[in-house]
Amino acid sequence: TPCRASRAQGRPPLALGRSVGFIPQKEIVYNGLLPYSDRLDREATELLAEIKANLCRAVLLRELWPGVAFWSRKLFSFLKLYGRRFSKEDHVLFIKLLYELVTLPDLEPHMMQIYARLLIQLLKKKELLSRDDLQLPWRPLYDLYERIIYSKTEHLGLIWFPKYVVFSFTCGSRDIKYFPASSTKEMLDEWRPLLCVFDMVMQKAISNMELFLPTIMPPEEHSQGFQMWFEELMNLWMSVQNQPSWEGVRHKNTRSIFYEPFEIRILRSLNLPVGVSQMVAPRYLTNSYDVGHLVLWITALLGGPGNPGQKQLTCLFNSIASFYHPSNHGRWQSRLMRLLQRLPASVVRRVHRERHAEPSWITLVPECQRLTDEDLQDFTRSLMGATLLAMFSKTGSTDAAYALQNLALLTPELAIPPVLEKTYAAMQTLTEPHTLTATLSCMIGMARSLVSPNNHYPEGRAHVLPLLMGSLPGVDPNDFSKCMITFQFITTFTTLVPLVDCSSAPSRYSDLSEVALQKVFNFATSNIFETCVSGRMVADMCRAAAKVCVFVYISGDELDKELLWNLQLLSEVTRVDGEQLLKYQGDLERILCVCVRLRCKRAYTLACNLLEHTLRSLSLIYPTEYRSTSGDFDSDLPIRDWGRAGDVAALGVSWHVPSQEEEDFVFQLLSHLLHPELQRIKGHISGDQPMSRCDLLQSLAIVQHCLLGAGNHILEHSEDDTKSLFVIIKIISDLMFFRGTHKKEFDSRWKSFTLVKKSMENRLHGKKQHIRALLIDRVLLQHEVRLRTQTVAVCEIKCLLLFSVRSRAQNVLMAALGTFSFSYRDLIPRILQLLSPQHTTGTQQQFKGALYCLLGVHSGVCLASTRDWDCVGAVWPALVCCGLSPSMNLEKPSIGRLLDDIADRIHRQHDTIGIYFTGCVEIANEIAQSENPTPCLEAPSKEEMKEGQQRQRIRNLFFTRPVCIYVCLYFRPWKFEHMATDLLSLQLRDDHPLPPDAVLYFTQSLVHDSISIRKVAILAVAGILKQQKRPVKKVSVKPSDISGIEEEAEGVCVGDREGNRWLQYDSNNLPLTQEQWDSQRYMEKTHCGYYSWPREMMIYAASEKPNDDLPYEEMSEGEKIIFEYFSDPEFIDQLIEFLSLEERKGKDSFNPRRFCLFKGLFRNYGDVFLPLLWPHLEQLASDPHESSQRCVCEITAGLIRGSKLWSFSKVDRLWQLLCPLIRTALSNITVETYTDWGTCIATACEGRDPRKLHWLLEMLMESPLSGEGGSFRDASLLYVLQGGLAQQQWRVSELLHRLLAYLEPKLTQVYKNVRERIGSVLTYIFMIDVALPHTRPTSSPHVAEFVTRVLERLKPLTSEPEIHNHVHEENTQETDERTQAVKLLKTVLKWLMASAGRTFTTPVQQQLQLLPLLFKIAPVEIDESYDEMKQDARTCLSLMSQGLLYPEHIPLVLAALEEMAGSRSWHARFSVLTYLQIMIFYNLFTLLSVPAEVLRIRKLVMQLLLDEQLEVRDMACTTLSGLLQCQFFPLDSSLQTQLQTLSQTCLPKARGELASTGTSAHTFPSPSHNLVRRHAGVLGLSACILSSPYDVPDWMPQILMDLSDHLNDPQPIEMTVKKTLSEFRRTHHDNWQEHRQCFTDDQLLVLTDLLVSPCYYA
Repeated sequence: TPCRASRAQGRPPLALGRSVGFIPQKEIVYNGLLPYSDRLDREATELLAEIKANLCRAVLLRELWPGVAFWSRKLFSFLKLYGRRFSKEDHVLFIKLLYELVTLPDLEPHMMQIYARLLIQLLKKKELLSRDDLQLPWRPLYDLYERIIYSKTEHLGLIWFPKYVVFSFTCGSRDIKYFPASSTKEMLDEWRPLLCVFDMVMQKAISNMELFLPTIMPPEEHSQGFQMWFEELMNLWMSVQNQPSWEGVRHKNTRSIFYEPFEIRILRSLNLPVGVSQMVAPRYLTNSYDVGHLVLWITALLGGPGNPGQKQLTCLFNSIASFYHPSNHGRWQSRLMRLLQRLPASVVRRVHRERHAEPSWITLVPECQRLTDEDLQDFTRSLMGATLLAMFSKTGSTDAAYALQNLALLTPELAIPPVLEKTYAAMQTLTEPHTLTATLSCMIGMARSLVSPNNHYPEGRAHVLPLLMGSLPGVDPNDFSKCMITFQFITTFTTLVPLVDCSSAPSRYSDLSEVALQKVFNFATSNIFETCVSGRMVADMCRAAAKVCVFVYISGDELDKELLWNLQLLSEVTRVDGEQLLKYQGDLERILCVCVRLRCKRAYTLACNLLEHTLRSLSLIYPTEYRSTSGDFDSDLPIRDWGRAGDVAALGVSWHVPSQEEEDFVFQLLSHLLHPELQRIKGHISGDQPMSRCDLLQSLAIVQHCLLGAGNHILEHSEDDTKSLFVIIKIISDLMFFRGTHKKEFDSRWKSFTLVKKSMENRLHGKKQHIRALLIDRVLLQHEVRLRTQTVAVCEIKCLLLFSVRSRAQNVLMAALGTFSFSYRDLIPRILQLLSPQHTTGTQQQFKGALYCLLGVHSGVCLASTRDWDCVGAVWPALVCCGLSPSMNLEKPSIGRLLDDIADRIHRQHDTIGIYFTGCVEIANEIAQSENPTPCLEAPSKEEMKEGQQRQRIRNLFFTRPVCIYVCLYFRPWKFEHMATDLLSLQLRDDHPLPPDAVLYFTQSLVHDSISIRKVAILAVAGILKQQKRPVKKVSVKPSDISGIEEEAEGVCVGDREGNRWLQYDSNNLPLTQEQWDSQRYMEKTHCGYYSWPREMMIYAASEKPNDDLPYEEMSEGEKIIFEYFSDPEFIDQLIEFLSLEERKGKDSFNPRRFCLFKGLFRNYGDVFLPLLWPHLEQLASDPHESSQRCVCEITAGLIRGSKLWSFSKVDRLWQLLCPLIRTALSNITVETYTDWGTCIATACEGRDPRKLHWLLEMLMESPLSGEGGSFRDASLLYVLQGGLAQQQWRVSELLHRLLAYLEPKLTQVYKNVRERIGSVLTYIFMIDVALPHTRPTSSPHVAEFVTRVLERLKPLTSEPEIHNHVHEENTQETDERTQAVKLLKTVLKWLMASAGRTFTTPVQQQLQLLPLLFKIAPVEIDESYDEMKQDARTCLSLMSQGLLYPEHIPLVLAALEEMAGSRSWHARFSVLTYLQIMIFYNLFTLLSVPAEVLRIRKLVMQLLLDEQLEVRDMACTTLSGLLQCQFFPLDSSLQTQLQTLSQTCLPKARGELASTGTSAHTFPSPSHNLVRRHAGVLGLSACILSSPYDVPDWMPQILMDLSDHLNDPQPIEMTVKKTLSEFRRTHHDNWQEHRQCFTDDQLLVLTDLLVSPCYYA
């Protein structure tokens, strides 16, 4: 109980280190403001000494569970209560101990997660510990990361990780950056060999670098840090163009020396729709940059001399600003909004570090690179346009409000005025309530910046009163959202601004508060409200008024409604300072004594609320005021206190601490009210004074604390009195969990506090610069946190168990289990007793109640899946055996569902329980010998430690016994046999073999009648085979010894080179004999050797006498069982029969679990089972049915992978059999099975040296396009071949050359499916031809050579103005050159489409050679009826235009476009413009960096604007509008003059000769040269208008007037003007009141005539 104290001001925080003997790292300052702070010092020291003593004892005694886990939780609780209130030495020791615990080799995953969370918490404040204070080895953490993220046994069910273990681990890895300086080189040596861009292992390498590479280092260590990898990785990143999934490394140094144009990458990753087609390459949709990484990157590049980063950022937001407009919406919008929200916050954090953060060991940004006020103003200006548009987004204004809040912190003078202007305008309108809601939401976030004393924006405070007055109409009960945001708005400003009357009113009234309170009092007492809705609101208002001054009006003569209303009113106004209630002690006691005995339920419920509020006000500790300042306002100008932050060191909190008089009043109330009710309940229990249900319910409602024994009698005699039972459950719950506030109420208040703090905090200055009321609220929450962490004795659980048939009681029970550690151990035996078959007296309701208790509540504790081996050993067999219980009835659906839910919960929540425990001793000894404070217990003696080790050995031996479920497997109902099988499969582990009995059961279950049991058994036996895998010897080799070439240590040489030639597939040096097989060295990992060699290269040892066959005598019991069963022909027959059955028609696919089963079988036992299996395989291969083919696929893949380490003789015999079998199977390939065969071959070739698979690869290369089985078979064989070659990547260049040579003559296919497959195969053939840094020219096929050969064959088409498809799908025998060229072009189109987005670099020069042909094909209209070739050409152009261009490519591209702009085909000229739109946007900033090319593009667009074809001119207008809108080039005076000159071109006087007789574009006669020029000028002016759809620049009014002069021009000019004016009206209508200010009165008159349609009746 807090010490009793007088009503006094809260004490300031303790001086650090004054009385504790050490300097605490970082205390929670709010503890020093509590009224009992003087005893917290001693309390924290004692608790820390206890934690240190028990934690080190538990480690030294090898008691990781429950000892270390329990005291780790205690340390976590200590951090929550007292912060890091320990010395730096203890801080380092705790971190080292937790780090060693986390990285223990055989640690249980759940315990690892517990320790990792605590470790993350200890490492959070990086400024507290420098790299000199703490250094940790990186290798143990990396090994652990490798075991978890890339587990080799998780997919086989041999280890189960907790749900969020990956998230916890990655977060922890990012925080643990205290690695030595030498670690960077070690990490790079480890991960550089993984940098093979074609392999999935590249993602692993980049991910490892992101997590582990140390980036926070002092300048003197930079040479050992990021300088070792930054340039290398950035060059690689700059060379890769299509955003592969591994493209995400982060650089955390605050400043970077890298100034390449970053915005082009960002712009491309936003996936914005551009151009007419608005098509986005598939890769861009999935592999976009993480917005968090982008924000960090942009923030780091700002500032410095010239601030080039800001210029690029301004260009970026100028180009995408229009996408923020509310009328634009799409899936890309969420990324844009996140970018806008996070960027200002990131800049605020950087400015805080540079200007306001406490000095620490972390290197500051150099003075010359820091952000200046001018930089911040430029930053705000660049974002304001987009932010003001985003305020009214369809997704809500939250993101914009957050951005504006941070911008207002940086530059209030720029951020606040535009929002104020929009807010005032929104307050005036009645038709657009959403604008008011949005603007008020944004103003709430900016409120503190508006009212705070600020030299940058001093006039902000003058807006407070106008804003408050203007917001009053928003209090509208008909629009709830607007009403609530208005209340929030008013609340925010009245919280920030002290309410003081500075007028002359105080001369007439001594206290204006009394006047206001009297009005509230009169209003409340002169009206009667219903007590559900309006009454509650008025009562809440009265409660707030009573905080200022208490008026209690008591009368006993009211009518019924008046009584209820006055009771409700009184119950709320008593929620004030307890001292005030003492004045009305007698009245309150008299009212309570009468009202709690009223018969009306609503009346006594309100009276009970009154009793509760009175007792809380009298007995609890709480602040008594939340003023803006701790002093009075008399001595100073109150306006100086507006928005002022509270001073944590001198907060001056006034607390209510119960006085003796208040405590006496509490006991007096309890004796008069509680004691009589307890007596009545006691009489009811004994039977002396029976009560009705209503009376009992009333008594229980009065009793806030009731004896638990009252429940027994009620359950025996009134089981159906649910209302009373609910109240009893509530009483028990309060007894266990109530600590002055309920958990839900506390959580709600904490969440509310967090939201308010977020909207009002000053993140720029930091240092807890919160307003005083918020700080007081935080202190109160700290007090409640302390109350909630106090533990009480666990209540007798048997009473709770009696209520467990009730849902509410089960919730209370689960909450108790979650609160009180290890209480489940007392409860589980009692629950299992109800499930036991020997329990014959139980009812079905008790049986169900026991199952419900085992199930637990959703997302809560599940007793059936506790991480306690003893409990699992009791619960799981009991669950299986409960099927024999007399209370069990599966005919009742609810029981069946309950059992299914329990099994499902076990599966979802189960993770591997540790059985081997080890400890880390050295750090524990250091903690035991540490001081300040000294551990309260002595370190264990040597004898105790020996006993601990002995207990550990016994425990390890005991825990290796599996849960004896398999004895319960037979003779059970089917549901329980399935459950037992599932539970037994969960006990497979990678650190202990399964006992023979369980191996026997799972092996037999492979041919069980139930398909669900067979599925479990397949995975289990695959896991068992993994357990039984014999270790294989590996030897270390030097690549230079094999190749005979010593590679230079300095410099990087990537790709095909002499040093890795021995890894390549060479048909002239294949291992065809035993001698050749043994003489070669094999490397199975595909990536190895491409980028660099590993520090130590391990390969499988080539043993002189391969021991393939495992003798029966040397087998373990488990191995013998599997051997015997798989040697039984009858078992094999039955197994194959089951495996070849169809499960789900049309939904079955290649099953990786079956593959793992056969892979393990052939890996462990060699080819011993092959004679029995082979007849079945031959039969399955010749059967074309889907299920048979799928079965042979799975066995074949397992066989090939399992033969990885067989001797040559066995492998050779295998392939002599396997090749004909695969040929037979592929001849029967069908639509349903071709994907399975592709998966089979790809799986078989994955991670294998191609030289060991030469039989398979050579067989697949045999004429895949023979045409024997039709087009489908050809496409399928290519697909299967592609699956095998794609896995081998760069190591089969010879095969790729041979395949390309084979395919080139066959590129003129007439069948679409074959063309598509050839296009995909060509993509993989040329994928190796990349232009990456330090990469040698590949020995694989080159794109340039291929394109040259193709263009030679396409020559017949180059002279044609347009290319039309006249070749259809029927197999025509036409062989003329043009027909063959069209067929070839169709295939080339498929290749270009397939390669877009898949290749890592774009072959720009080769694409440009094909571009003229595409322009001749591409259709103008988007018409699905067009043939395939035109659709493909259009898609190709759209995808190619999105390619990333480098500056050296731009002249080449523009030259090609200029050439096509002079084409005779207007379709080609039209397509040039559509291509140009997308190309410019996706390469905007690269083009802007070359001004000469910008001029070329401008000239090209103007040339096409003067085109003789109307459609081309219209598209040139659209293109020009887009270029102006994204500010590709400015609308300068020269362009305006040029367009106006064109528009004023004189026309012949005879208009009739030029007028069109129709409105269609195709009905215009060939126009005169002057008409074209005049129309081009009008289109140009129209483009200017359309380029500003959401604002009115200075030049727009005059251009509109110029356009209006052409309204009577001949067609098509007239139609163009009308469309432009109509579009202007549509886009500017929403903000017309604002836009019309930009026009003169005369211009408005003209516009009105133009835009308003004439009235029919005028």
